[in-house]
Amino acid sequence: METENVLFAFGLTLFAGLSTGIGSVMSLLSRSFNPKFLAGSLGFSAGVMIYVSLVEIFAKAKDSLVEAHGIQDGNIYTVVAFFAGIGLIALIDRLIPSFENPHEIKNIEQKNLNPANNQKLLRMGLFSALAIGIHNFPEGLATFMAALNDPTLGVSIAVAIAIHNIPEGVAVSVPIYYATKNRSKAFWLSFLSGLAEPVGALLGFFILLHFFNESIFGVIFAGVAGIMVYISLDELLPTAEEYGEHHIAIGGLIIGMAVMAVSLLLFI
Repeated sequence: METENVLFAFGLTLFAGLSTGIGSVMSLLSRSFNPKFLAGSLGFSAGVMIYVSLVEIFAKAKDSLVEAHGIQDGNIYTVVAFFAGIGLIALIDRLIPSFENPHEIKNIEQKNLNPANNQKLLRMGLFSALAIGIHNFPEGLATFMAALNDPTLGVSIAVAIAIHNIPEGVAVSVPIYYATKNRSKAFWLSFLSGLAEPVGALLGFFILLHFFNESIFGVIFAGVAGIMVYISLDELLPTAEEYGEHHIAIGGLIIGMAVMAVSLLLFI
């Protein structure tokens, strides 16, 4: 395995994870915040992730598992691994209380936060940072493995995950800023919460790649497809509708699918 490919994959994962800082900047500079643009961007990200998961990643996972285990068993293992990925990320959501879970924050715009209860807001921000870190582990692994296998595919996934990390940055920085009145602290805690993504990549590199073969690749890729579909349906689209209008979110979703479809056709 070439060092350049590994460094490229890790760099993409680092970019995707640290984009939480973009959400932090957007929230702390509220005049530049455009909810409709963010809603469209989140919808676009969901479209990219859903399309690439079901059309490209799932298919590559199936090819690997069929080659390793035959047609019948290979297809069965692919489906099981896909839903296992969904089950994993759903379990993570389930284990994090809804108040601290950034996926469950119904509205994270500044005007709806009450600055009177500073301890509660600070706790909300810190637990959001922890929750985001937990969620970013499998996302980092997904980006890294995709980029390692196909750099073009890795770029698409990294951009999509970077967009979806923006509201997570908002979820951390806004309550911490209102609790401490310290913009620098709010930004850095938000920024650093994204570091769990490259940590997930390192975990994949140092542990999983030692046992790498067609079966491991297929199972991981099918699980990654499930994780990305779940994130899109459970987090990206609901958050997009919280920020903007329904049709903006769906429009972004369709455009994201179309862009991903064209980009994949260009590299056939």
